Amino acid sequence: MMENVHLAPETDEDDLYSGYNDYNPTYDTEELENDTAFQQAVKTSHGRRPPITAKIPSTAVARPVATGCGSKTSLASSMGRPVTGAIQDGVTRPMTAVRAAGFTKAALRGSAFDPLGQSRGPAPPLEARNEDSPEEKIRQLEKKVNELVEESCIANSCGDLKLALEKAKDAGRKERVLVRQREQVTSPENINLDLTYSVLFNLASQYSANEMYPEALNTYQVIVKNKMFSNAGRLKVNMGNIYLKQRNYSKAIKFYRMALDQIPSVHKEMRIKIMQNIGVTFIKTGQYSDAINSFEHIMRMAPSLKAGFNLILSYFAVGDREKMKKAFQKLIAVPLETDEDGKYISPNDDPHTNLVIEAIKNDHLRQMERERKAMAEKYIMTAAKLIAPVIETSFAVGYDWCVEVVKASQYVELANDLEINKAIMYLRQKDFNQAVETLKMFEKKDSSVKSAAATNLSFLYYLENEFSQASSYADLAVNSDRYNPSALTNKGNTVFANGDYEKAAEFYKEALRNDSSCTEALYNIGLTYKKLNRLDEALDCFLKLHAILRNSAQVLYQIANIYELMEDPNQAMEWLMQLISVVPTDSRALSKLGGLYDSEGDKSQAFQYYYESYRYFPSNIEVIEWLGAYYIDTQFCEKAIQYFERASLIQPTQVKWQLMVASCFRRSGNYQKALDTYKDIHRKFPENVECLRFLVRLCTDIGLKEVQEYATKLKRLEKMKEIREQRTKSGRDGSGGLRGRRDGSAGSDGGQNCGAGSRGERLSAQLRALPRMEEPYDSSSNKELDASYVDPLGPQIERPRTAARKRVDEDDFADEELGDDLLPE
Repeated sequence: MMENVHLAPETDEDDLYSGYNDYNPTYDTEELENDTAFQQAVKTSHGRRPPITAKIPSTAVARPVATGCGSKTSLASSMGRPVTGAIQDGVTRPMTAVRAAGFTKAALRGSAFDPLGQSRGPAPPLEARNEDSPEEKIRQLEKKVNELVEESCIANSCGDLKLALEKAKDAGRKERVLVRQREQVTSPENINLDLTYSVLFNLASQYSANEMYPEALNTYQVIVKNKMFSNAGRLKVNMGNIYLKQRNYSKAIKFYRMALDQIPSVHKEMRIKIMQNIGVTFIKTGQYSDAINSFEHIMRMAPSLKAGFNLILSYFAVGDREKMKKAFQKLIAVPLETDEDGKYISPNDDPHTNLVIEAIKNDHLRQMERERKAMAEKYIMTAAKLIAPVIETSFAVGYDWCVEVVKASQYVELANDLEINKAIMYLRQKDFNQAVETLKMFEKKDSSVKSAAATNLSFLYYLENEFSQASSYADLAVNSDRYNPSALTNKGNTVFANGDYEKAAEFYKEALRNDSSCTEALYNIGLTYKKLNRLDEALDCFLKLHAILRNSAQVLYQIANIYELMEDPNQAMEWLMQLISVVPTDSRALSKLGGLYDSEGDKSQAFQYYYESYRYFPSNIEVIEWLGAYYIDTQFCEKAIQYFERASLIQPTQVKWQLMVASCFRRSGNYQKALDTYKDIHRKFPENVECLRFLVRLCTDIGLKEVQEYATKLKRLEKMKEIREQRTKSGRDGSGGLRGRRDGSAGSDGGQNCGAGSRGERLSAQLRALPRMEEPYDSSSNKELDASYVDPLGPQIERPRTAARKRVDEDDFADEELGDDLLPE
């Protein structure tokens, strides 16, 4: 080791070859373990400081080197600097020359090592934001305006239009304050034009949504006239839409055209939509030629279903048959831009592929495709039904042409629907035979079309009460498509008509299982349960149906009727009130409600509803009879006269109404009018006993000479009645004993027999003067003729009297002997 030790010369003599054996002691690694300064630097972070730059010139100053027998001295720095931490001239050598690290030149000897300056305490706190500064106020106000605009848009999307308008107005007020503050602080060039535009546009939109059209137009004008807003001319389309809603079609067309001029040609879709609006406005104004030009341009540039349909409407308005055909062909040729249904059918049994297909089979894109296809079919079907009756000499030939065109297009499945519509057109023209023949053509078609045609045929035969044919076609429809709810409902109807209610209920239940929204089946099963007297189940069915059809008058009436059958008049009246709120002019419902109030003893409410029923339908005999009886019961006979007179006009062959009129005159004290009325009744019904009785009484009270004449007629009629009664009684007795007695008397005394024969001839002459055999007889114990008149054409059955009417009869003729209600003989 000592071979490489170079001892310093003892003298300073110049040596020409000195220095060749010198080496940098920094590279002496053998003595590093004994170097105290180096070991201290290694143990601390100071040994990992960046290398020192070469700005300090190196030095050749030798350092003492430890010898094998001498003490060790500290190694000098390789750059000639003092060792780290060494003390020179009373000052500790710093770790670095950067003062920010916490060292100073004047540091005292023995000061603590604090490179991070922790002895100086914590750092001062951050400077607080000055919220009172104008810039901060502007920033907060701008944030608030944006929030108000967003809240306004959200409220509009939720349907709260009033709240949306209030938010929009508040945003407009705050935005104006913001602009004024910004102008005071900064130059006008720094104003946020985008925020101003969004605030004004949202305010105009909310005005339009709330139908405040003048305010919306004024706001749009502010935006359009400001040249600082780019592309503001497009908002003239919105202004045109507002004028269109106001039916100001000339200004609407003007603004549409102004917007069209300001939109560059590169925005093709926007221009097409504006042209569509212009064409629709021309149709509303009746300028069909201009509308045709607009729609023809659209069909050339970008064909669409709406434009094609509107073009057909325009040609239909002008009556151009050939152009209608061409426009229909253009409509058929519009591409649908939807995927084929085969895309959603799995080509193999790959589970991953099947999962993907199931995921996309009913996603939003697929739903949009279905909606687009349904809209296309609706346009085509409507257009075909519109032009078919006018493009040819007959609607049948027109339908045939439309069917051929549809069959050659991508909508081939619509051809069968057009054929069925052709049959429906025959029905509207009341040509049932042609309708049936057209529907029978589908018997050899595929199952779905066959089922639809058979369902319609079953319906037609059911309406014509040909239940056997209706049942056979209903069976055909069910066999073709077991899941067709309409076919099952028709089959249930035919079974219901035959009285098999249990089986009909099964068909209705199956229809509901296939389609829970089939309201016809649900209504019919309710009627079936009602027929079977299963009132609770029927009520459940109609209540479910009421939840679906809230304003169905039939459903409301059935519920009220079931409650009436269940002897719950309060619920029945409540549901009838709901029925009247839906159909306030239904006289039958009003009379039904009046009858319920009458049965409950509330005469005033009953009179109100009976009177309303009479006002809407003044020909209901039951209502007229009740109103007349009500006025008699309340001692207003004069008011009852008009009702009985109307009843006599409706039923002129019923004598009781005219007798009631005369009775009302007599009870009110107008005896002369009562006498004239009784005389008129006697002229029409000369054999009416009751009329003659009142004539005799009135003539006696007044002292008229005609009393003897009427008394004679009354006595003759009473005798005739007695003779009739005797004949009836003798006819009831056994004819054998009577015939034996006659034979005995004839054998004993021939002369007496001749006298009896003469008396028999006179009796026969009197009997011929009696009414005919088909006239009814009274069934009462007093055996008097009834006061009613019988039509010569045959007997007529009277309606059963109400309780009020019977009380009137008893009170009116209390001093007379009257028979009970009549029954035909």
